[in-house]
Amino acid sequence: MDWAGLLGWVSIGLGDLDLIKFLFFQFGAVDFRSDPNSLSPVSVFPIRGLDWIRLCIAMNYIIGAFKPACHISFTFFDGKSRKQVPSKKENGQTLMVPLFQSQENIVGKISIEPVSGKKVEHNGIKVELLGQIEMYFDKGNFYDFTSLVRELDVPGELYERKTYPFEFSTVEMPYETYNGVNVRLRYVLKVTINRGYAGSIVEDQDFVVRNYTPPPSINNSIKMEVGIEDCLHIEFEYNKSKYHLKDVIIGKIYFLLVRIKLKNMDLEIRRRESTGSGANTHVETETLAKFELMDGAPVRGESIPIRLFLSPYELTPTYQNINNKFSVKYYLNLVLVDEEDRRYFKQQEITMFRLAETS
Repeated sequence: MDWAGLLGWVSIGLGDLDLIKFLFFQFGAVDFRSDPNSLSPVSVFPIRGLDWIRLCIAMNYIIGAFKPACHISFTFFDGKSRKQVPSKKENGQTLMVPLFQSQENIVGKISIEPVSGKKVEHNGIKVELLGQIEMYFDKGNFYDFTSLVRELDVPGELYERKTYPFEFSTVEMPYETYNGVNVRLRYVLKVTINRGYAGSIVEDQDFVVRNYTPPPSINNSIKMEVGIEDCLHIEFEYNKSKYHLKDVIIGKIYFLLVRIKLKNMDLEIRRRESTGSGANTHVETETLAKFELMDGAPVRGESIPIRLFLSPYELTPTYQNINNKFSVKYYLNLVLVDEEDRRYFKQQEITMFRLAETS
């Protein structure tokens, strides 16, 4: 008998060390009595054929007790025609989920099917539509900014597959789905089968919300002069201060005075995420794009054009103080490097917005 292999198999199946010890000791396979807190057995005895069958039956029963009593599935009314977008889960897996926007109706049905040969006793079934914010430094605590409930069934028993229609009309979903460095905002349909002491059965279905903004009526250009006294004086200009997510940044850099030996110049897009408030504020800055504008030393009077397409990058709109929990801002960061590798920066905030997509 390969005790180590057998114990490894049991550990994978149950994940409960105390239970494994009990079963093996009960059936005379392993003696843990002299060292009950260790996996190292004092002695190992062969398991007789009948005891082996009894052990397998007992383990199968216990493993089955932890399996879900029923299968729950979600179907959206317009699921076949509605656009699907990728959504990343906590484990890193990416799933395709339906896309909605604020004020839409969310309509569908939920199917609950008990596993073969079982009945499900319950104290009521409900579905909730939740908008939640979760801080990663406070993981597991969700702040609900949207919470709607529909009761699906009164207390009773389920013997076979049953389908429940649901509808949430003109749902106010003011914020977009967001997965950041320290925070995530998500929308979810949550079904709860209340079973009291037996433990409730809960199943979630995520969906994504994106809200669209018309082009701003006023969109001023950005013009600035920066430099180091008697060493460097440059003027830069961007054609706008507000950009949609598929836009193009057009501008130019004009060198008025150059007494520093520069070797290259880059333009970066940076995202700054701020979470929390006061002393508990966490700020994370990511460089999303880096675009080389110049390679080599410029001369006085030289003009460098800028043309940067935003569509290849994973950008979101600018978020201002979402539910008093977090903000997301974007910056254009101009970086100049001299021959001694000294770096000079000039940063300018821009506003990002999501323009309605045209078919």
